[in-house]
Amino acid sequence: MRQIVAVLLVMGLVGAAAVAPAFAESTGQEVAYGTGSVFSTLVYAPVKGAFCILGGVTAGFTLPFAGPDTAGKVAGRACGGTWAITPSVLKGKESVRFVGGDGSAARTAARR
Repeated sequence: MRQIVAVLLVMGLVGAAAVAPAFAESTGQEVAYGTGSVFSTLVYAPVKGAFCILGGVTAGFTLPFAGPDTAGKVAGRACGGTWAITPSVLKGKESVRFVGGDGSAARTAARR
């Protein structure tokens, strides 16, 4: 009976070790990435906000001359993209897009 229990215990430990992630970050690394994310966002977000405001002003000037589609593209590109620096960005798993997409979301919302 003891041998069966020992074999089951060993098999359970081997199975648990096989399921564990290959590379687990320590708590210190997670804290460091989280702190870096917060401070990076504190610097990045005001710059991105200023760019978005300038893009909105530019879209306003664009509207009478080029129409709502082009103004929507300008605003969408200026205000779209990444607004926060996450730990995944700092690790290199995601990229930062300072300028947004083609503004199709703004056009779709304007047509509704």
